[in-house]
Amino acid sequence: MPVSLSLFLVLFTFVLLSIAFGLKFYEWMRKREMTAMLQAAAQDPGPTASGLLRRLTAKPPKLEVWLQHLSLLEKTRKLLQQAGINWTPGGLLLMMAGGAASALILSVIMPALFAFTGTSAAAALFFAALPYLYLRRKRSRRLAAFEEQFPEALDFLARSMRAGHAFTISLRMASEDLPDPLGMEFRTLFNEQNLGGPLESALYNLAERVPLLDVRFFVSAVILQKQTGGNLGEILTRLGQVIRQRFQLKGQVKAASAHGRVTALVLTILPAATAILMMMAAPSYLKSMFDDPDGRKLMAGSVVGQVLGQLVIRKIIRIKV
Repeated sequence: MPVSLSLFLVLFTFVLLSIAFGLKFYEWMRKREMTAMLQAAAQDPGPTASGLLRRLTAKPPKLEVWLQHLSLLEKTRKLLQQAGINWTPGGLLLMMAGGAASALILSVIMPALFAFTGTSAAAALFFAALPYLYLRRKRSRRLAAFEEQFPEALDFLARSMRAGHAFTISLRMASEDLPDPLGMEFRTLFNEQNLGGPLESALYNLAERVPLLDVRFFVSAVILQKQTGGNLGEILTRLGQVIRQRFQLKGQVKAASAHGRVTALVLTILPAATAILMMMAAPSYLKSMFDDPDGRKLMAGSVVGQVLGQLVIRKIIRIKV
């Protein structure tokens, strides 16, 4: 049997096992989330006998336990929740491990591309980081879409309350009429308080799921109105106007800094892409630099300089509004 076919079978088996474990983790996480929601709605002060039995019989996966010991489980779960992806922390870790294994298998199949020292390790780190980078990108896009839809949602709630509807009924109507991701978050907010949980807790959970300054303003306004009274519809209308002006100013700043962002992207990608193309076209061209101690120092210095330059440019063009 050829070596490439054997490696393909090994990789295919690994992918199938990763999918199976991911589905198992997903099922366990859905059960856990439903149990937590019901406990929060019931406001149970302590575990009951049936709850203790469920904890004894339903053991979490060992991978989740290891992540919890490393204090990464809660942060990873919050990142997945903010990205709106139905993954589990264990599934994300398996995908990262699968990416690293894929890079190592490619280094065996294509040795000419990974002929230099440390290239295989760098490729493994890059492929392992791809799921996490995709998750961060998904989170940023989802929060940006939420921020863009939020003023319209506030106007919707204000108009609904002026028509005589209660705040919770207005939330349900907004969750049904508004598109995702805002509609999904409002549905979660409505379901949490509709199951019997306090409205304040549901609002605090919304602020945790959507870490935006505008959402914190909204949560603070609703809670203060509930405690002190006032016209919530007028408050939400004014808040929507302020958010629109802030969003418009943010767009102007983003347009003004577009040149710097494009420059940073080109200056970061161009040297790495040039080096990769040179290694593919003429592997012996850079081999002397990797073999020479001074050449390795120069390469390390160039990498450090690229990273520092990228950080400095990002610091300059990132203007908070």
